[in-house]
Amino acid sequence: MAASTASRLSPPRFHVRPRSPHPPPRRSRYCPVRAAKLEAVLSIGTHLIPHPRKAASGGEDAFFTNSDAGGVFAIADGVSGWAQKDVNPALFSRELMRNSSSFLKDEEVNGDPQILLMKAHAATSSIGSATVIIAVLEKTGTLKIASVGDCGLKVIRKGQVMFSIPPQEHYFDCPYQISSEAAGQTYQDALVCSVNLMDGDMIVSGSDGLFDNIFDQEIISIISESSGVDEAAKALAELARKHSVDVTFDSPYSMEARSRGFDVPWWKKVLGAKLIGGKMDDITVVVAQVKTVAVPEDEGGDIEEQKGNEQSIAISVSSAEQNEE
Repeated sequence: MAASTASRLSPPRFHVRPRSPHPPPRRSRYCPVRAAKLEAVLSIGTHLIPHPRKAASGGEDAFFTNSDAGGVFAIADGVSGWAQKDVNPALFSRELMRNSSSFLKDEEVNGDPQILLMKAHAATSSIGSATVIIAVLEKTGTLKIASVGDCGLKVIRKGQVMFSIPPQEHYFDCPYQISSEAAGQTYQDALVCSVNLMDGDMIVSGSDGLFDNIFDQEIISIISESSGVDEAAKALAELARKHSVDVTFDSPYSMEARSRGFDVPWWKKVLGAKLIGGKMDDITVVVAQVKTVAVPEDEGGDIEEQKGNEQSIAISVSSAEQNEE
């Protein structure tokens, strides 16, 4: 009986492994490094200054920017001639931009600016017309552009203009335009192109109020002297406005007019006069800088989705709204 009790109370026996001369590696508190890929994104700045006589109504230009994915921006310049028919030219350009913003994530659009223009135009019910440009940056660094008319876009790299969109026009001062009328242009008439961008490239886009009043070298100078895209956009718009009201400034618009055969009457030429001066207009400026960011391969979707949720779509139709921001 005693032996039986002793047997039950004896301590259990364990097999003890011999101690290894090499201690096991410590567990890291950090996640292992994941493979990352580089993606291109746009940092975007904007500024709008209405025509001096249209400041109270906010002018007839409209634009929107969106920072989802790589980045998107668009500009529409309402054609002022509609005012002669008692139609507010701003209504068409503003609605066209709102619709462009709304269809941005449409499955059929799929990052194609020409298809985006098609859907936005089809959904626009306002009477009027506008020149328009839409630019979409893919994550690979390719900028895709669809343009109808004379809104411009230039890419500046290392202090030089390395790419520029040519204007489309029927004749001098009469550009192609997306219209509510059947006789107008459509998305099929758009100038469609793409350009491969690099980290640090600067994009300057705007309505003709910018490019009619400012030279390339002035654009390059302001870009190089500005501390950021917002400052650059504002400085470009203000310089263009200054030139636009200067009757002694030999603007790009005046030089182009003379090259097309337009000038002052012959009797003024006898006195030594010539056609000069800026062109008063609405002035819209978009300045964007290309940046590359590293995104983990297995988290790209989540990160981009979070970025999209945090970034709001910006639509601007007047300088008054912009100044309040």
